[in-house]
Amino acid sequence: MEIIKMDLKVDKPSSLLMDIPYIASPNCDDRPVADDISLIVLHGISLPAGQFGGPYVEHFFTNRLNHTLDPGFDEIKDMRVSAHLFIRRDGSIIQFVPFQKRAWHAGKSQYEGREACNDFSIGIELEGTDEVEYTGNQYQQLGAVIEAILTAYPAISRDRITGHSNIAPGRKTDPGSAFDWAKLAHVLDERLG
Repeated sequence: MEIIKMDLKVDKPSSLLMDIPYIASPNCDDRPVADDISLIVLHGISLPAGQFGGPYVEHFFTNRLNHTLDPGFDEIKDMRVSAHLFIRRDGSIIQFVPFQKRAWHAGKSQYEGREACNDFSIGIELEGTDEVEYTGNQYQQLGAVIEAILTAYPAISRDRITGHSNIAPGRKTDPGSAFDWAKLAHVLDERLG
């Protein structure tokens, strides 16, 4: 199914994307400095591993994942994680954490010498794996999301977008070699000029 390109906006009072489903995750808290939002971190996730679709990522981010449904779920049953946004393979978007809040997506991490990236970043999960190409719809929607975030949070610029693997090397590999950074740059060039 083709997703039409969207123009998205952040509602500043709620710090939510407008006209996007919002499912509140309990896995968040206040940022140490409320207005310190200066980085976007891209991730890849699939539950069960390597499978797409279904409600499992949503359940994981809201602490409702039934760990008996898949052997891999047992390994993550006690984890409490979230991301601000989740972009499915078809390009549909769910927001789990308002941008002003600290989502628990990066774990132990460092960017340009600064530790604890959750404190100052926005986490975006793409439904995928390190080895399977992400979809055109995901790149288009990610471009729309990034454009809205850059407009709302001017401390973030195009050169402050990174992957989880870059801020937690040796510990994390996502969004993986399947993520095409040049394709994202092209989408952003089209959107931002």
